[in-house]
Amino acid sequence: MTHIRIPDQSGRIAVVTGANSGIGYVTARELARAGAHVVLACRSPERGTSALARLLAETPGARAELRRLDLSSLGSVRAFAAGWDLGALDLLINNAGVAMVPFARTADGFETHFGVNHLGTFALTGLLLPCLLAACEPRVVTVSSEGQRFARFDLTNLNAERRYRAPFAYVQSKRANLYFAVELQRRMTAAGLPLRSMAVAPGLTRTNVLTGGANTGRGRLYQGLMRLLVRLAFQPTEGGARTSLHAATVAGLPGGSYIAPDGLLEMRGAPTSRQGHRAIHDAVTARRLWELSERLTGVRYESPTDAAA
Repeated sequence: MTHIRIPDQSGRIAVVTGANSGIGYVTARELARAGAHVVLACRSPERGTSALARLLAETPGARAELRRLDLSSLGSVRAFAAGWDLGALDLLINNAGVAMVPFARTADGFETHFGVNHLGTFALTGLLLPCLLAACEPRVVTVSSEGQRFARFDLTNLNAERRYRAPFAYVQSKRANLYFAVELQRRMTAAGLPLRSMAVAPGLTRTNVLTGGANTGRGRLYQGLMRLLVRLAFQPTEGGARTSLHAATVAGLPGGSYIAPDGLLEMRGAPTSRQGHRAIHDAVTARRLWELSERLTGVRYESPTDAAA
């Protein structure tokens, strides 16, 4: 087990979505090791319970708890936010997601990648915004992907209105994560609010996102090939968690930062700021996606001044 050195997090409260395995688990564990009170927000109570027990065993004295959250259901997202009882929230890490799953729709009728990776994340962050703004230096870290660079972003086909191809749906949803993170920062800055929003790309990382969940039914050939590819070409999970932890904890990091590995094609390496991507500066598309997301989820972001008006 590799430890990742991060600044002291004592006194901070953090939520990590999808914390039962992979990058999310390592992120939650290292935040807890550094002193944060960590909420593991997981879809499966069984896997979440197992992850919490493992975290407490690996990190004696850690302050951590499990709460159920299913990003494929806006009802579950609303229930999670409505049940929040820990006061100010210092850190929200939007880590949970699906990758290249067979075509399906969420409980609310959205294509799975779009519904889980983007709309669920958008709704959760908006519903927790009052708790985040109650903290002194709140941060939101949204996990995108190095694959977002290859997305052909089509606002008219985000929900598989036309042809569905899993790889394209996946990278498009990860581009949406980047648009969301940067647009959230624009809105916080314009409102004079202290929240800092970051996006990260973990690089190619050994997780079960390609073999677990909805991908478990794809047959032995697919499972075998994917496991071989992940083992041979992907970095250890701790390597993939470094960008999330960097964005969550490094002092002085500007809001709107996109943190990715410094190696070739952002596939692996040390965390570094990557501000050259065209999507980061495409405010028009980001705004249109934001407005669409508000309509589809029914979640409108309200600052304290909005609520008082």
